[in-house]
Amino acid sequence: MPALSQPSETETRRTAMLRTAFDGPVGVALAAPDTIEILANPDGSVWVETAGHGLRQANETLERAERERIIRLVASSVGDVCSPASPIVSAELPGSGERFEGILPPVSEAPCFAIRKPADRPLSLDACVETGALTPALCAGLKQALEDRLNIVIAGGTSSGKTTFANALLSEPALAEDRIVILEDTRELRCKAEDVTQLRTHRSGITLRDLVRSTLRLRPDRIIVGEVRGGEALDLLKAWNTGHPGGITTLHANSACGALTRLEQLVEEATPALPHALIGEAIDVIVFMSRASGVRRVEQALRITGFDGAEYRTEALSTPFLNIVH
Repeated sequence: MPALSQPSETETRRTAMLRTAFDGPVGVALAAPDTIEILANPDGSVWVETAGHGLRQANETLERAERERIIRLVASSVGDVCSPASPIVSAELPGSGERFEGILPPVSEAPCFAIRKPADRPLSLDACVETGALTPALCAGLKQALEDRLNIVIAGGTSSGKTTFANALLSEPALAEDRIVILEDTRELRCKAEDVTQLRTHRSGITLRDLVRSTLRLRPDRIIVGEVRGGEALDLLKAWNTGHPGGITTLHANSACGALTRLEQLVEEATPALPHALIGEAIDVIVFMSRASGVRRVEQALRITGFDGAEYRTEALSTPFLNIVH
């Protein structure tokens, strides 16, 4: 077995410096097991979201120089350089993997950043029922959808629980025997299946569209995309519809029906001719997540049954009533 690569002296020093920079409210929040997200604002206030309690302001603040130092250290750890011409840093914290987004002037009035912590252990669908995030009927419907290899889109606003719920789906036994290929910008998804390959975009120019096309040569049973934001939506729909069913992805939308409109907008970034029939055929289930008072839950789940030439035909996943989406 080849020897595992060891971090260089420079990498070790940067990690130690970053750990020191996180002394104070950020470090305390990072160490807490129930922390979901940490926000350091331009005014120095620090806000922490914890499971079951929503977003609350920390007692301590973070000085401007401290915020800027953290952003620059994170940028350095991934080989980026911050400057007025390049003031945004998107990265993962070295060693621990939390998602980091840092912004410097002139984009922001003063340095600010956000850190999203992944769950220590992905929830199961049954656990989502126990926490009140999912009804028993929808839980049963989604388990059957996974067994039937239906393509599932998880929609919702920012911080509505889309990634957490995607991880819950990926933890289900229905995927255990499949070859899973996961495509992401930042590594956030985890799957319990044994045969899993995870690919990420790269700032050198490797996009999600590149990854979707490359994935087709990796013999996937299911293709999972962390989030579709652009023209890769078209490539993913084609892949799902040509011998690779059972996929999962997330996107930003304000409702379950709005997710179809959002998909159309993303597909239009790749082609001027909207393939309504492809969307109606490739998308089987839309799960809409909402967040109110810090509580994340599945608000609605739709079964997409096709496109009749004028409208998408849908029905509630756990009831037989048919709806029309214009």
